[in-house]
Amino acid sequence: MTDWARVRTDGFAVPTDRPLTDLVAELSTMLRSPDPVVRDAQAYSTLATWIGNGVLGKDQLRELGDEMVARLGDAEVQARTFAPLILDSIVTAGVFEPSWVPPFERWYVAEEDLRGFDPKLGWLHAVAHGGDLLGTLGLMPAVEPVEMLRLGIGRLLTPTSFVLRDLEDDRLGFALAATLTRSDLTEADATGWLDPALWAVGNHPADGIRPEVSNTLRTLRVVYLLLDHGVRIDQVKKKVPHRTAVKAKLAEVFRTATPYYF
Repeated sequence: MTDWARVRTDGFAVPTDRPLTDLVAELSTMLRSPDPVVRDAQAYSTLATWIGNGVLGKDQLRELGDEMVARLGDAEVQARTFAPLILDSIVTAGVFEPSWVPPFERWYVAEEDLRGFDPKLGWLHAVAHGGDLLGTLGLMPAVEPVEMLRLGIGRLLTPTSFVLRDLEDDRLGFALAATLTRSDLTEADATGWLDPALWAVGNHPADGIRPEVSNTLRTLRVVYLLLDHGVRIDQVKKKVPHRTAVKAKLAEVFRTATPYYF
């Protein structure tokens, strides 16, 4: 077995005493570990670095991507939530399969464990990790941007008892704002995905705001802020083509939720 702590210390140099396929298989298994040091500090950081550095060939990346997609249905929450992180690295590296999108969409809206950090399991971050992949897919010409916008609002409005607390709303908010920079979005699509949020905030129970509505409002405030200042993608600030219309629709959502502020 490889000393992965040493690999990290050595700048993630690829060990030469074992075939790369065996090393990747071991790291993939470690991604399911409930030990956050094994899973996050060793397996994820090593795989993500190798993928970013071009260590894995395209066929290996496709095979690993298929494995991560299957893992979205894993019984262990940490296995499910680290799968989209690796998929994000793979897609960013230039390997993408359209068949990966539907399983990701199904998992993202259905995931019930929305904890950010757990004292024993470490970072889980289902909403944030899924948001990272959503944002990457949202910028891909092969993916319809409105599909990712609808996925994001669907995730936010799915009923839950959990209020986001570990910057998950920031991560998903950035992903949505990044998707809105797509030049092929029509104004109707760039604003229409907000209709479910507008309905939800206008129809909350008299006894209080539901957690999913609170999560939605906080995330959409992040989107508004980014649209106002520009969305930084690859160190370049990009503007949203339908910025004025989207900001107006966002303001309508906020006004509906808290009319006494306007």
